[in-house]
Order: sequence, then C-alpha cells, then structure tokens
Amino acid sequence: MKRIFVICLLLSCFASVAQEDAWVYLTNKPNAAGYLSDPLSMLTQRAIDRRNAQNIALDNKDVPIHQPYIDQVEAANGITVYAKSKWFNNVHVRGTYEAIQALTALSFVDHVDFANRNLNTGNRKVSQKRTKKFNKTMETETIFNYGSSLNQIQMLNGVTLHEQNYTGAGKVIAVMDGGFPEVSTASTFSRLRDNNQILGGYDFVNRSEDFYSGISHGTMVLSTMGGYKNNQLVGTAPDASYYLFITEDGDNEGPLELSLWVEAAEEADRLGVDVINTSLGYTQFDNPDYDFMYSDMDGQTAFISKGVDVAYSRGMICVVSAGNEGLSDWHYISAPADATHALSIGAVNPSEIPAGFSSYGPAADGRIKPDVAAQGQQAVISGTTGNVTTGNGTSFSGPIMAGMVASLWQALPGKTNEQIMQYIKESGSIYNNPDDRIGYGIPNFGLALATALGTASFSQDNTKFVFYPNPTQNRLNVAFPSGFAEANVSLFNAMGQKVMEQAVNSSKPVISMDKLQSGIYLYNLQTGTYSQSGKLVKE
Repeated sequence: MKRIFVICLLLSCFASVAQEDAWVYLTNKPNAAGYLSDPLSMLTQRAIDRRNAQNIALDNKDVPIHQPYIDQVEAANGITVYAKSKWFNNVHVRGTYEAIQALTALSFVDHVDFANRNLNTGNRKVSQKRTKKFNKTMETETIFNYGSSLNQIQMLNGVTLHEQNYTGAGKVIAVMDGGFPEVSTASTFSRLRDNNQILGGYDFVNRSEDFYSGISHGTMVLSTMGGYKNNQLVGTAPDASYYLFITEDGDNEGPLELSLWVEAAEEADRLGVDVINTSLGYTQFDNPDYDFMYSDMDGQTAFISKGVDVAYSRGMICVVSAGNEGLSDWHYISAPADATHALSIGAVNPSEIPAGFSSYGPAADGRIKPDVAAQGQQAVISGTTGNVTTGNGTSFSGPIMAGMVASLWQALPGKTNEQIMQYIKESGSIYNNPDDRIGYGIPNFGLALATALGTASFSQDNTKFVFYPNPTQNRLNVAFPSGFAEANVSLFNAMGQKVMEQAVNSSKPVISMDKLQSGIYLYNLQTGTYSQSGKLVKE
C-alpha cells in the first residue's frame, strides 16, 4: 500500500509541474489610433501599396501588440512567452496549467486557449485513435536523377507565360519552411544571389538572423521556384524575389510551430510579400493531447489555418501543400491546407495521374480541397550541393504552383488575390467536375491569363481555343481547352488568300507572325472533326 501511495504522489507532483502550451488573448491595443494614423510605423510602403492596389483598408489587426502587456505576461511567475501575434492580439506561452490559468486575473487578458483542448472550460473531451505519426515536412523522398524540369512547367502551360517574360519579376514570395542550408553557396541558387533576389529571412525557431541553416527541406522547396541550372532546372518563378523564413522545428513537433508560422506571416505582410508558400502540414504532435482530428480540418480550428485566412484578408495568396497522407491512416489533408482561403495543392505524377501519396479532401465541412494540383511525383529539384535530383511530395507540387501564381500575378498586376485564385481554379482541367484528389484539376496558366485579359468569352467547360494577345505584335499564343493536344491553324488576309499555315500543340502553343504585315487576318483552326474560326489583329 505504501508503495502504491508513493507512485501516486509522484504522478501528482509530475502533473502539477507539467508544461502546457497556450494562447493568451489580450483585450485591446491602447495605442491603435496612433499607429493607424501613421501606417509606415507598422507596415512598409510596399505593404501599403499592395493593400491600396486591392482596396484593402488598414485595421486594428495591423497594429502591433501593446508591449507593456507582453512584458507583464513575461514577468508572471513560471511563464515563458515564445511567440506573439498582432493579428490575433495574443501571445503563445508555456508554463504549468496553474501558472497559465493565473494570467486570467490580469486586467488586460481576455481569455486563455490551451493547446490541449481538454483543459479548456466547456470543451468536449478530445479522444481518438492515434495513427502512425508522419513526417511533418511532407515525406520528401529524394532520388538522384539528372532530369529536365520542363514537364512540370509545361503541365501547367507555364512556358506560355515565361515566353512572354512573365517569370515572377517584381513579385515577392515568402517561403515558410524548416531551413535553407547551402542556399548561400549552391550553384543552383547563384542566379538568385547574383541578382539580389534573396531579400532576407529569419529563423523564428531559434530567434536567429542565420536563415541559411536548419533542415534541407526548404532548400529543395525553393529550388522548384527560384532555382536555375542551365539545361537541367528552371524554377517556375526564376525572377521573383524571396524571403526565407524558418518556422518549422526539425527536432520537435508542437503547437508552437503554428504560432511561429503566423508570426512569420505577419512579418511577410509587413514587408509587402505577395505570395506565401507553405510546404508543411500539421495533424499530430509529440504530445498526443495536442493532436487534431479530421473534424478539426474545417478551416476554423487550427491556429495556423485561421492565420492563413487573415493573411488572405491582407491581400496575399497562401499556397499550401495538401499533404502526403493519401496512403496512411490519416488519409486527409492537413492544416493549414484546410483554410478557407488557402490555395491548397495536391500532387500528380509526370503523366498527370494523381499521386497515391497525395492527401485526400474534402475539408471536414465539405469544401473542395485540395483546390488544384501540380507535379509532385518525380518532381525535379535541387539538393544542397547544387545537384539536380527528383523528389516526391506535395512539398514540391505546392511551390511549383506558387511560382506560377507569382508569374501570373506579374502579368496581371491590377488583379486582386481573389481574382488571381479564381482564374487559376477556373482554368483547371476538371473545373466542372472537381474531385477529392486534385480539386478543380491541373491549371492551365495560359488559359488563366487569356481569360483575365478578356481575349475570349469562355464557357465553364473551356471548349474553345483561345488566341492571345489579340491584337498582337508578332507572337500569338494558343490556349488549348481540355481534351485537345494538337491543331492546325491557317491565316488568311482580307482578300481571302492563305498567307500562313502552322501546326501547334499544347506543349508548344505559339505562332510567330513576325513575317506578316500589320492588319486584320482571319484564322481557321482544324483538329479532327472540330473547327473554329475568328479574327486576329497584328499591330
């Protein structure tokens, strides 16, 4: 009996000193009026310009947390502050349950939300069968192979944008990941370095200015967007600029990483970033008390998913990998791919067939997820030594898509984040019949651009070929609808004389008109039993 009592006493003592994670929400921001009257005190001019371009007003979420409040929380006995969020006006703390609960006595504390939801008053008991823990960085499986990155860009009809010099120039992408070792030295990134396209970064995990550290996952992710090695690898946004943020702790899996991501997203917003890429996903943690359930993938539960939606409300586009759990017990998408306004990306193989590992949708509340898909199986990437390899994972389909998003937005600078995302979805290969594997399908960025430029009136089943830009100076692009791979195009002058004939296909949909004089031409397109006619103008 004495032995049993000693064991129980030890367990009781352990419970009283166990460390918990929690978000402490504050009541107000006393200095809000001063900040809002001086926007440059809280945002860069580039961030303000991005807001103005989309008619997004500044609000209380943009105002920094009142520092004296943070100081008082930090001064509380047994409390450590690990992260903060101006968007949610809260701080992420760690301490005993009693120490955290005592913070509610402070006059400026609104409420406390424990990461272990069993500790929150009124919450249901969280209980579930725990599945096999999976790799938080999307299980990238690298295979050494010198290959060509052309397929993963052509699949999205991205070459069409690149040929018109829409390569992400002028756009800024923030990459949230676990580390970027050797980006400062590897040959694959020399073009980025030489052109000063790496604008900076930060290690939020270790609170360090050294962001060329951590796990190599971020290095490989960055290579799909900004990497360049002649005849081996060209990223989808080779001329974009980049911020590199470490938010993922390679050694631990805990709710703090969700807060670090939100903190990094807030910094991205402050700096005027356009696109955020996140090749990370969360469902389970080292402490099972913090685990999510599939029912939590509703866009309203996970702190990081709520952060994605605030980022969207600031005018950014968050491109998020759907996850690699298609063959696991979990099966579904992970947070923050469930966020309402995330552009969530599934994975297909080089033949455009859904990859078995790609996580399934829908979101727990029935929304279409993932939204679209790109090549994530045998994706061409760079390792830390500058060697070109292939890898598997939505970790790569996500950034491949993010680079194309930036390139499209460069071509359409007057469009909002909402419009850009909608053009991408509507160009999807199965837009009329979305599924739970690849959402609206594989986007056609040439078609998305043509739609946005208003060069044709599209039915939602994308049954028409589109010629753009029209008028054109010399280069004419042809956007192929679903189900067509090649066609023959004939051009006729105003007198009805055939002046040109050319075969085009979906991988090289370009017609050169540089030998033709300025004027109006009629075209006739023929493919199989289908034909289409129209008018073209050469300036």
